Amino acid sequence: MLAGRPGKVLVTGATSTIGSLLLPMLQERGVPVLAMGRNPAAGATGESWHYLDLADQTIDLPQTEADALIHTASLWLLPGWLEKFHARGVRRVIAFSSTSRFSKQASGSPYELDVVGKLIAAEDQVTAECERLGMAWTMFRPTLIYGGAGGDRNVAEIARLVRKFGFFPLFGAGTGRRQPVNARDLAAACIQSLDEPASHNKAYNLSGGETLAYIDMVRRIFETLGQRPIFVRIPMAAFRIAVHLARLHPRFAHLTPDMALRMQADLVFDHGEATRDFGYCPGKFDPAYLTTLS
Repeated sequence: MLAGRPGKVLVTGATSTIGSLLLPMLQERGVPVLAMGRNPAAGATGESWHYLDLADQTIDLPQTEADALIHTASLWLLPGWLEKFHARGVRRVIAFSSTSRFSKQASGSPYELDVVGKLIAAEDQVTAECERLGMAWTMFRPTLIYGGAGGDRNVAEIARLVRKFGFFPLFGAGTGRRQPVNARDLAAACIQSLDEPASHNKAYNLSGGETLAYIDMVRRIFETLGQRPIFVRIPMAAFRIAVHLARLHPRFAHLTPDMALRMQADLVFDHGEATRDFGYCPGKFDPAYLTTLS
């Protein structure tokens, strides 16, 4: 694979939304893969899977040589492991950050600001460490991710609200533009860029292939679920109370009132450089996978 020869690829965060789609793509291409994570990835057993808790840096890596690492877990878990991966032969690193590092810098949520700070620091640390070790790196910053087995906290969560209540709470007109990106397109981007020198030592914003208003994105989710779109306009004060109550359930602990304000904000990023450098070509917003979720 690398340098014109077959080579093993390590995938961390193998059960993540992106990782779970990436593994079969690599395997279909005959690429030797070692999945790593706290839980076995689907279809990955024996020599193709290794337990690894990235939060515990006392754990040893498996005694295996590899050419590349694709890191789909939280970016801030990666910096302390790069030297260990380098010792296993890794000279190519692809990792995921998020466009949230730009869009949430003015958030009023301490939680979101903490995430932004972690992303920015991790990007700096990963790129600096890779350059020190002589590892070619590529950083991906996706927009709103959806797809996979329903592990996303965006489209799938909206669908769960729609199914449960039959309507969607809307603050303001909901005209802020979005570019939902399918996790499958992000997994494909890993493969497209893996052997492409033009993508070395660069960071890319990876947006979806369609730009649409927030309200239209939610409307398409309603239609995919076979339901008539019903929106309930909610004052900000009531929205804050609703978010506070929802956060009492672990599934919705990540919700913040700022999400309502962002319904009016344009969160649009250009992916032209990725298209030019490695042929990135995302599809339009298609939430058909929601019909397979319970």
